[in-house]
Amino acid sequence: MQAVHQAMLIPDFYSILHADISADKVEAHIRLQAEHPIFKGHFPGNPVTPGVCMLQIVKELTEQATQQHLRLRHCKNIKFTALINPFTDPELHISLQIKPETAGGFKVTGAASFAATQALKVQALLSA
Repeated sequence: MQAVHQAMLIPDFYSILHADISADKVEAHIRLQAEHPIFKGHFPGNPVTPGVCMLQIVKELTEQATQQHLRLRHCKNIKFTALINPFTDPELHISLQIKPETAGGFKVTGAASFAATQALKVQALLSA
């Protein structure tokens, strides 16, 4: 499936290095932009990728897979299991499984990791 290019909510926060995107899954390799202004405030002298930004990346990749504009409707489970420092670990692997829901929307189950470290596990419901 061809990826749909959509504007990022946070311009220049990350770039997609490689992505295998289909209607039911995403395998993406991204690079965080360590010099982005978000990291100057979160946190000064000790940059950490905000969890809400990680959820936004999951949403944007799901939008590319489904070719729909979506909103986060419900998060059943979110676990941030490691801090992501954009200077020491700027490259992340994002893996998402996407299933249509009978009531509309999509159930997304996925993870983000750097090197051999899992940093995020998520189960969410997104809808148009």
